[in-house]
Amino acid sequence: MNTFAIILYIAAIVSRHKYLLLVLGGLAATLHALVLYQGLITPTGLNLGFFNAASLIAWVIVVLLLLSLPHQPVKNLAIVLFPLAALAIGLQGYFQTERIFSSETEIGVTLHILASILAYSLLSISALQALFLALQDYQLHHKHPGWVMQRLPPLQVMEKLFFQMITVGFGLLSLSLISGLVFLDDLFAQHLAHKTVLSTMAWCIFAILLWGHWRYGWRGKTAIRWNLTGFAALMLAYFGSKLVLELILHR
Repeated sequence: MNTFAIILYIAAIVSRHKYLLLVLGGLAATLHALVLYQGLITPTGLNLGFFNAASLIAWVIVVLLLLSLPHQPVKNLAIVLFPLAALAIGLQGYFQTERIFSSETEIGVTLHILASILAYSLLSISALQALFLALQDYQLHHKHPGWVMQRLPPLQVMEKLFFQMITVGFGLLSLSLISGLVFLDDLFAQHLAHKTVLSTMAWCIFAILLWGHWRYGWRGKTAIRWNLTGFAALMLAYFGSKLVLELILHR
């Protein structure tokens, strides 16, 4: 099943027609969901070990992309996101890591986990969008229309989609932090303190970016720098802490 999902992701990338990409990507995401079910669901609870969590986030990102595809100009993002999803499946199948959340986990904690995953997924897409915007802006200003300029929508459309993703992702990140503060007793315990600090730092960076865009019309290079800085802090908060705790300290 893992292999078929990976093959379908690769086939979707090479397909030129948007609806063929949607069909193949949908089939790949369906098989990916079955792979996740086998790895995540255990008799003792939900296994969100490092590679399982990475695969889950990759799957959520793909699903969000597929849902947006009929209405938004996001086809070219699949060129990067689908290979990452295929890689995540391969790593999940090869490496076994455990981080069990009991089946008796409170609804508030479940809400925190769900909001965190959705926020990270959307802000990951916005970070990739920022990289495409940077390349598109560079080619536009240097009058060098490469494949990016030829295949991407106009810059204004890309920027509008970019800020829409950040706004929704910021809202979900806010929900994640609030639910964590309310429902997690050990939010500031030693093993979670750095994660909390980095997540709060990322929230502040995205808040400043959205305020600057609303108040001063920030866009272009300024918006891209703030976005990538916020995403870097968020990536360190989530995957940095999981990497150290699970793969190095084995906790």
